[in-house]
Amino acid sequence: MLKKSILFFFLLVLLSNYSALAKTDQEKKIMLNDLNDGLQEATFGNGCFWCTEAIFQNLKGVSNVTSGYAGGHVQKPSYSLVGTGTTGHAEVIRLTFDPKLISYRELVEIFFHTHDPTTLNRQGADVGTQYRSVIFYHNDSQRKAAVDVMNQLEREGAYSNPIVTEITKVNNYFEAESNHQNYYENNKNEGYCRAVISPKLAKFIKKYSHKIEKN
Repeated sequence: MLKKSILFFFLLVLLSNYSALAKTDQEKKIMLNDLNDGLQEATFGNGCFWCTEAIFQNLKGVSNVTSGYAGGHVQKPSYSLVGTGTTGHAEVIRLTFDPKLISYRELVEIFFHTHDPTTLNRQGADVGTQYRSVIFYHNDSQRKAAVDVMNQLEREGAYSNPIVTEITKVNNYFEAESNHQNYYENNKNEGYCRAVISPKLAKFIKKYSHKIEKN
């Protein structure tokens, strides 16, 4: 009888501890969901990420922009390796945004309006597959929105040449090295920033002033 009582006691302790652990894990999941409540991600490749990062960082509703690489076949590629054009990766930016403040469709429209989607594997002087125009969608809703915007631009004859932008599911994304993050803000006086990024950013801010986050 005593043995049964002791065994029963230990079973109660084990069940109590398991319940507490399960509750703790559940609470952690709820807290994590609360932190990410309503926020979504978008991934775009539209040329050199030094430039595109600077543009999207200024948008209302965009809380974070991270430069990276996506769409290739090499694990954790470096900037120099991607630059050879042999990894299959595109330079991309990954955005965290609040759809209550800016919609995914609006982001896609800005994506198209801030680079040339008609030049294959090229943006200005930057040439190579790593500079290709590509939308990496995260779900089917994003895919449909991207296709719809691109088809609308084609119907409207927005460009003199056909759009060559790829629309594909996000895959093999890797964050770029730390020295490529927030690049423009950290290197405004560098030649490329002054000659290429600053004029493009000024043009963007003038056109989209109603969507710019005020500092």
